[in-house]
Amino acid sequence: MTPFATIPHEHDASALADRAHALAAELAKLEQSASALAASAAEAAGTRSPAIAAGLDRLDVFHGYFWIVVISFVVTLCATPIMRRLAIANGVVDHPSDPRKVHRTPIAYLGGVAVFLGLLAGILYSYLATAQTGLLEFHPTNHLNPDFIHAPVPLSILLGITIIMLVGLLDDVIGIPPWQKVGGQLFAAAALAYDDVGVKVASGVILPVANALGIDTVTVNEVQTIGFAIHWPEFVPLVGGGALFIDLLYWIGTGIIAVFVLGACNASNLIDGLDGLLSGTTAIAAAGLLVVALGLAIIDDGPRDAQRIVLCLALLGACLGFLPHNFNPATIFLGDCGSLLLGFTTIVIILTLGDTGKTYLVAAGLFIYAIPIIDTVLAIVRRKLSGKSISAADDQHLHHMLKRSLGVKGAVLTLYGIGIGCAVIGVAMTYGRARLAYTIALIFASFIVVTAIKIARRAAIEEHARVSIASRLATKAGQPTPPSASSRPRPIPQPTPRNDTATTAASKAN
Repeated sequence: MTPFATIPHEHDASALADRAHALAAELAKLEQSASALAASAAEAAGTRSPAIAAGLDRLDVFHGYFWIVVISFVVTLCATPIMRRLAIANGVVDHPSDPRKVHRTPIAYLGGVAVFLGLLAGILYSYLATAQTGLLEFHPTNHLNPDFIHAPVPLSILLGITIIMLVGLLDDVIGIPPWQKVGGQLFAAAALAYDDVGVKVASGVILPVANALGIDTVTVNEVQTIGFAIHWPEFVPLVGGGALFIDLLYWIGTGIIAVFVLGACNASNLIDGLDGLLSGTTAIAAAGLLVVALGLAIIDDGPRDAQRIVLCLALLGACLGFLPHNFNPATIFLGDCGSLLLGFTTIVIILTLGDTGKTYLVAAGLFIYAIPIIDTVLAIVRRKLSGKSISAADDQHLHHMLKRSLGVKGAVLTLYGIGIGCAVIGVAMTYGRARLAYTIALIFASFIVVTAIKIARRAAIEEHARVSIASRLATKAGQPTPPSASSRPRPIPQPTPRNDTATTAASKAN
């Protein structure tokens, strides 16, 4: 081997040149790929959740808002005895006139006012914390308002809470017709819709369907929606030419708000039949919704993250502060004021879960609050099957059936356990592809529904079985089939006889 390099021939030099050009081209491609990766990394860093970047978890975020639950708890705990004395002094008490009631002595109402004061105290403290630093430690977010602070709980929610409380209070004190209570609930729902609280729930379902069907969508204020424009000509008096855009998603969302508010308020009212039942199950639901809200704050879901946490903590603290006074044996009741208020506040939190179009979170929230919803659906089905009016009262609710077997405390604690199960499954439903959680939720809810209907219709089922057995025996014996209770002929009413004897006696006396 010689120490001198061999001089390449002409064709070898051209091959080396081609190879150099090829390497230069590969190097240019690598540089482009590196630039693209750097841009992607920079974009990902820019959109990364500040809470995740700071290494925060749910417990860390909860600690920052901890004082809200404390303030709501203390205010409700102290306000409840005061409201009890006011109720007794003014005769606002519940008399045990209905055999379905478990108490035997008059019990004070106005517990809902104490819960309202606790809710209000927690929300107002969050308002104060936005102006005075150090009162709360808000989680880091990219969704600050123009003043670079977290958006507080909307005034429309405060207005709705106040309206619901006043409507229930009027019904507890003086009694108002049902249509006036429904009107108040619809007014509170309209206040939410006016402030866009919950109107985006429909977009998570309708927009994917519209895109699949090829329906054109439009963008209004950087938000994708479906709608149409109504045009009118130039000669229209006082208006002139122009167009009016009808946002279908907004109006569908408004209708959903109205249905949700009416359903939740009345569902909570129906289940408020045992000491501590509604306040306890609502506290469990608030805790489950709080877990979901903290998770959304971690991923920086939207501008309502802090609002959801504040509402969950205020509701949880108010329920826990009222529960010692309301648990069996209760010294004060929520009344319509409290039951409507708890239902409204809970459904507001659930509606805000869909603020960014994640409708599956709303479904999870509804399952977290499943006990009042399932009981109301069962009541409607049960009364329809028995031919009764939907508004007719009965003693076949879930808590009534459990009370007959387990007593008041046993029934309430059992429903607490079912509520915890619903909350755990509902939270699991929020984790992406939660097919297992949805399957368990379906089985869980179906088991409760079928069991409740079976127990409620036990008499009808036993009668049907008796008639079937008797019919088979009669057929074998060659005798006519005995009639069932529903097919037995009804007695024909006889005309009321005229009181001719009394009339004759009176004539003789005259």
